[in-house]
Amino acid sequence: MDLNCLNTIDCQQGAVRAVRFNVDGSYCMTCGSDKKLKLWNPYRSLLLKTYGGHGNEVLDACGSCDSSQIVSCSADKSVIIWDVSTGQPLRRLRGHASSVTCVKYNEESSIVVSGSLDNTVMCWDVKSRNTNPIQTLKEAKDCITSIQVTDHEILTGSVDCSVRRYDLRNANCYADFVGAAITSVSFSHDGQCILVGSADNTIRLLDKNSGEMLGEYVGHRTDDMNIESAIITSDNHVLSGSITGELFCWDLVNGNVVQKYTHTPKKVLNSLNVHPTQDIVLTASVQTVKVWGKAESVNIEKNPVN
Repeated sequence: MDLNCLNTIDCQQGAVRAVRFNVDGSYCMTCGSDKKLKLWNPYRSLLLKTYGGHGNEVLDACGSCDSSQIVSCSADKSVIIWDVSTGQPLRRLRGHASSVTCVKYNEESSIVVSGSLDNTVMCWDVKSRNTNPIQTLKEAKDCITSIQVTDHEILTGSVDCSVRRYDLRNANCYADFVGAAITSVSFSHDGQCILVGSADNTIRLLDKNSGEMLGEYVGHRTDDMNIESAIITSDNHVLSGSITGELFCWDLVNGNVVQKYTHTPKKVLNSLNVHPTQDIVLTASVQTVKVWGKAESVNIEKNPVN
């Protein structure tokens, strides 16, 4: 695993709470503690648009499948759907009783799924004019910290130490208890495994169907911070941030640390996001975002916003 820092962006929006690629990896969104959401071409440090309308810190965002809309969530308890090109809010979804920590579109971008400190996950039909959630998942006993959505599954991580996977085809909920507050959940790219980051400075790889633990990754430090982890696009390495400011990289099979890349020394590296098709990684620490990858792998796309 050999990544180079290809670019560093000073986002100028306070602390960056989350960084996210769009659907094809040509752009990214940064969520700021200054209540702003920004859209970038990360390979050129080009700011394309700033979205303002939240009343508190922006905590997560997700681009729609055609990149025409962005959904964001905030500590102001709301979810906003934005028109990418005009920068205007199209919908404000209010229903959560506390900060909304994570938000995702489903594959067709017809449903938005949001998780909150109020212990619930809400599903919103964004194609209808209905302003109430079409479903509320209340199984968690504590805050929802992370969600992932596929065409038929919702994966949630909670401070109650459980990973829950909702299979929408048969309306089942499968839960795995990992014994520590969960900070990050994600699927492997082949869809067979679940990566679970938790507050005990451990990342676990679980078999999606059996819940069996397949691997364990340690060495980084999370303490009580919400640190994200992920599996690289080629499914052979595990990545995580650390409060030490490093991007940790483990061999997925043997669990050994193979590389550590320093973002900002001794400053928390809290958010990371993996490119959907290439081995390129975005990391966020304090007010900057870094782009990591192999120089030849980056395709610089044209500007989407007039």
